[in-house]
Formats: sequence, C-alpha cells, structure tokens
Amino acid sequence: MKTPVLTAKDIMTPNVKSVPQTWTMERFKKFLTENDIIGSPVANEDGEIIGIATLKDIAEFHFDGSSSRHEAEMSEEEQQEVRRLRMMIFEGLASMPVEVSDIMTPIIVSVQNSTPIIEVAKLMMNEHLHRVFVKQQNEVTGIITTHDLLKVIVEHLG
Repeated sequence: MKTPVLTAKDIMTPNVKSVPQTWTMERFKKFLTENDIIGSPVANEDGEIIGIATLKDIAEFHFDGSSSRHEAEMSEEEQQEVRRLRMMIFEGLASMPVEVSDIMTPIIVSVQNSTPIIEVAKLMMNEHLHRVFVKQQNEVTGIITTHDLLKVIVEHLG
C-alpha cells in the first residue's frame, strides 16, 4: 500500500498571525519577543498579506556593517570622520518612528494547499527561504516554516 503524499495543507500552521504595516518597529520587536518567533507576515489596512518582516530586517535596518571599498584607501583621520558621521546618522534614525512597512520584504512567496511538501522543501532550499505562505486560490490559509518541515522529518523518519 502506497503512503499518501503529504501536502502543504497537511503540515502548515493555519490562522497566520500577521502584524499591521503601521506598527512601529519597537512594537514589532516586542511582538516577536512575546511570541518567541523570528518573523511575521505583514498585512495592510484591509487585512491582506503584503510582505514579511523578520528580526533580520530589524538588524539590517539598525546596522549595515558593510564598509565601502573606498574606505581602505582613506587615511586613519578620514576613516574616523566616516565613523563619526555614521554614528550621527544612526542616532538620528534611532529617534525616528520606523514602521514595519519600512523594513519588511514586500515579496510574498507562496504555494497552493495541494503542493506536495517535497516541492515546498525544494522551493525553500532553492530560494533560501525560512517560510512560505500557503494559499487556497488567492487567499492565504497558512504558513510553512523550516520548523514545520523538520517536524515532518522527525515524525516520519525518526
């Protein structure tokens, strides 16, 4: 007897908790901490999912540690001036109210309810994703994370 193929609907987390795009970054950080999660879908005023925001988005907003290739050619004094200017800019940004819509990724990667989980896993691997939305036609019905895929492995191979 052949084992039935597991689909996205079988392993997804239904009732996706999304955050409003107008939440401040501070409120979003608190939400993530309180729910012990690292990311959340972002919804517009109509409740439609319009993107995803994660701790990585917050970190990248607060600190872009990349230095330009030109800095290597600068004197020590010039490098100090660049660092001083960056700190001034960072302090200015820290005092500005930043909304979730300012840091979110507006790309929504999704699969249909009936997509076999092997296809979901391949998509997530190929695109380096930690979560994908699950849809029935055009409506988001759930989310699959790497944790959901790991649970399947443990339950079926462990």
